Amino acid sequence: MRCIYRMRPYELREGSVEECHQKWLRICTDYLTTTSGLNIPKVQRMCKQMIRDFDRIPIDEKRKPRVGVVGEILVKYAPAANNYLVDLLEKEGAEATVPDLMGFMLYCFYNQVYKANHLGTSKKAAALCNTGIRTIETLLRPIYNEYRRSVHFDAPVSIYKIVEYAEPIVSIGNETGEGWFLTGEMVELIHSGVENIVCIQPFGCLPNHVVGKGVIKKIRKIYPTANIAAIDYDPGASEVNQLNRIKLMLATANKNAAKAAGIAQ
Repeated sequence: MRCIYRMRPYELREGSVEECHQKWLRICTDYLTTTSGLNIPKVQRMCKQMIRDFDRIPIDEKRKPRVGVVGEILVKYAPAANNYLVDLLEKEGAEATVPDLMGFMLYCFYNQVYKANHLGTSKKAAALCNTGIRTIETLLRPIYNEYRRSVHFDAPVSIYKIVEYAEPIVSIGNETGEGWFLTGEMVELIHSGVENIVCIQPFGCLPNHVVGKGVIKKIRKIYPTANIAAIDYDPGASEVNQLNRIKLMLATANKNAAKAAGIAQ
């Protein structure tokens, strides 16, 4: 996902990114269906080679407006649930950036650590979760280092850094649904240069409204250039209204990009 979304909007030969995608889909499927047991070094080598393959695809190096996608986990990752938002953004001339799914899993681990430190829950469970975070981040480190060595990709940050990003804006005790992690992801995107963000949720999703819509004003106060649009997705919601809000956000993104380019010149 990270590789495809970064490269596809810029490919010089149409379909070259999808060819690479299908190649690695076959390799990963073959590995998962024919290998007994998890060979971690092999998985790490496969991921590193995958990054190199995508990184070598010829692309137009002129960057388009980057739009982060955050929100409720199903709507965020299931294209059918968000009316194929990434395809829409690319069609409208933008580059979509969607934080990795692993971040949500690490968020669930960290919640146990916070509850032990502040709410009196099991210290043993917190220690196990801390060990889980360290183990996962250690296993991912070679892959993240490959991102850093690449020409075109950025590596995700540690879950502890996302905690630091979220703390000034929302309580880390806010753990319902996507909780504080959603806020942290928005700030992480801004720090990585993605100031345009679509925050999406199912209609009436109270937890997401609190930590998504509810923090936008505070984020804009701290980061004045943040351009955030909150959009509800529901079978009864107007697709035209969703599209109009996205286009308005993109219009602001293009305006800000033109202004920044003028200042740079």
